[in-house]
Amino acid sequence: SLIKTPNLDWLSQHGVRFTNSFVANSLSGPSRACMLTDKHSYSNGFTDNTKRFDGSQQTYPKLLQKAGYETAIVGKWHLSSNPTGFDYWNILIGQGEYYNPDFIDNGKRVRLPGYVTNITTDLALDWLDKRHNPNKPFCLLIHNKAPHRVWMPDTCDLDAFNDRVYPMPKTFYDDYKGRKAAAKQEMSIIKDMDLVYDLKMADKENEIHSNPELEKWGRANYARMTPSQRAQWDKHYAPIIQKFKKDGLSGRALAEWKYQRYMHDYLRVIRSVDRNVGRVIDYLRQHDMLDNTMIVYTSDQGFYLGEHGWFDKRFMYEESFRTPLLVYYPNGKRGDIEQMVQNIDYAPTFLQVAGVDVPKDIQGVSMLPLLKGEKPKNWRKSLYYHYYEYPAEHSVCRHYGVRTDRYTLIHFYNDIDTWELYDLKKDPEQMHNLYGKPGFEKLTKKLKKELARLREQYNETNVTE
Repeated sequence: SLIKTPNLDWLSQHGVRFTNSFVANSLSGPSRACMLTDKHSYSNGFTDNTKRFDGSQQTYPKLLQKAGYETAIVGKWHLSSNPTGFDYWNILIGQGEYYNPDFIDNGKRVRLPGYVTNITTDLALDWLDKRHNPNKPFCLLIHNKAPHRVWMPDTCDLDAFNDRVYPMPKTFYDDYKGRKAAAKQEMSIIKDMDLVYDLKMADKENEIHSNPELEKWGRANYARMTPSQRAQWDKHYAPIIQKFKKDGLSGRALAEWKYQRYMHDYLRVIRSVDRNVGRVIDYLRQHDMLDNTMIVYTSDQGFYLGEHGWFDKRFMYEESFRTPLLVYYPNGKRGDIEQMVQNIDYAPTFLQVAGVDVPKDIQGVSMLPLLKGEKPKNWRKSLYYHYYEYPAEHSVCRHYGVRTDRYTLIHFYNDIDTWELYDLKKDPEQMHNLYGKPGFEKLTKKLKKELARLREQYNETNVTE
């Protein structure tokens, strides 16, 4: 409803859209580790972004390699250790930069000129065109930086949506009543979104100042641009900066100005992602590969676009627990799939599609029957989630929980010990914590029993609280 994405729409129209797709841990590094290993964070060892991924463990690219597949990854990696299980890897350093980013090309560091989404796609198509052995099947991971913070649009997208005014989420001014952990977070657009780093208000007069560390990085992002890139950037942002200084906004006016600036830049970088997804589809079409290539579009996690007044992710609440998942599977089902799936399900799906045996220690379930249009009677009825990174950036407390088709039960632990219960049918925005309220005792007991079952199933019963 916020942006037209014709190439992502093509995947949905010619494939399937999972309407109940979720992650296991809403944080980029851990989420990637879950995808690679098909195991929850505690089992794969990468519980938060301070960890280093153990590259010696089993991953689906390694299993595909053994089965004769060529494997490659380009773009964001963000797992600290070097990739393993790939015949070719060319990855961004850390989170990566939007302009003129540094890559590590199979161990060699190199700075590449241009815009990161275009470069990532260039590298991917170059590998397909010139490096890939056409006589072998392949698995290629194209990992974009966008739309990660700080949402710096490509120069060709700077003026996109200039006239749009985006509707404010109805929960933007949430007061977090009855939700202690939500009140403790530090990812508020009003309080925590930085003027220079996030909103690009680095003025030439050096009059606008913000968090010193973030301001330093914000000005460094600008400094790494070429003169031509800076000229186009300044043409767009200079008038916005000057008007901002003149208006002297405060209170709600400032909060809502921040929200509009955030939304414009976020959706502009989405535009670059969609455009480059189209380049990949076009390449496959032009090389007669669409009929035998599975295309999967997904993300690390969902992201707050002003809901509850937030940006970022981390919480088990719906906006960041959910993640997009579109799959083009030749000769497979078309339309929506409603069954609950999780990113630990990707690996067994890919392995089954490739005719590779799925190891018994894999914790996810293959989605292949769903892609074929089948409706398995014993499909899962609940999902498990666990977030570990605290104390850390954005101050989201540690928590784990269970979600069914209608209810979510969350336990926040470590420095606090609180529970939250939501009826997703009556309260989809999760504003009203029902835990401890009269009449919900039996439901709470049932959900806690299911949560305990999942924790045992995923070997989490020994996790220290």
